[in-house]
Amino acid sequence: MKNYVIVTDSTSDLPEEIVEKLGIKVISLTFELEGISYKDHPDSNQMSTHEFYESLRRGEKSVTSLINTETFIDFFQPILRAGNDILYIAFSSALSGTYNSSLLAIDELMEEYKDSKIITIDSKAASVGEGLLVYSAAMKKEAGLSIDELQEWIRQNLLKVCHWFTVDDLNHLKRGGRVSAFSATIGTALNVKPILHVDNEGRLIPMSKVRGRKKSIISLLDHMLETCVDPEEQVIFIGHGDAKEDAEFLAQLIRDKFIVKDIVISNIGPVIGTHSGPGTIALFFFGTER
Repeated sequence: MKNYVIVTDSTSDLPEEIVEKLGIKVISLTFELEGISYKDHPDSNQMSTHEFYESLRRGEKSVTSLINTETFIDFFQPILRAGNDILYIAFSSALSGTYNSSLLAIDELMEEYKDSKIITIDSKAASVGEGLLVYSAAMKKEAGLSIDELQEWIRQNLLKVCHWFTVDDLNHLKRGGRVSAFSATIGTALNVKPILHVDNEGRLIPMSKVRGRKKSIISLLDHMLETCVDPEEQVIFIGHGDAKEDAEFLAQLIRDKFIVKDIVISNIGPVIGTHSGPGTIALFFFGTER
């Protein structure tokens, strides 16, 4: 069986140690902070996540950009030249044009690498939800699945990856057009915290509102109680925007209610964090449905 490499983008927000251990290749998106461009990568070698969120707290503005076709070609070519096939798991196409850029790159590359396979899958997921799907795929690869078997498993299971999260500051969602200026102002004044999820199309959808930070975190657990399947066989993922204590609080809530295989707590990186802001807490698991 020909070897293949799992590739994802940095919006998967996977910890560096998981990326290194499982041999996952990560292609970086970029973010621009106060006019200076940085690459977002699991090793945070250009800017730490803490430093990034401190910049946002000071009122500095960040903008993001997708991965263009040329960058994909440059990233994929060495993998193909080494004789490997590629399985690329992409950031939700409903949130970024990155997936479409990858399709254009693959069309061009297949003219030269006719005997290779380059499979790209729209994860319809974001942040550590995308990371959970990538991690699970890498574990299936280690268990011996071929590239065709693995792509079929991903397509059958990606809509079972549940995303539930809350943000601490509504103004970041306001800038991204997710909530109105009026709602952001009133919500901030009343200490209202939105509960959001990613739907089957990969879109970010506000679902409800609760009063207070602690209640918003507990609400994430409530959604897990409703739809989680076989928690004892799962590695649960939690993402946070420079709010590790709150992430650990949620992890303890989960352990109090479930027996789980493990819990991974990961930073939400600058590309996703640009739009969600500091203090975001996100919970990801496999469920009956999103």
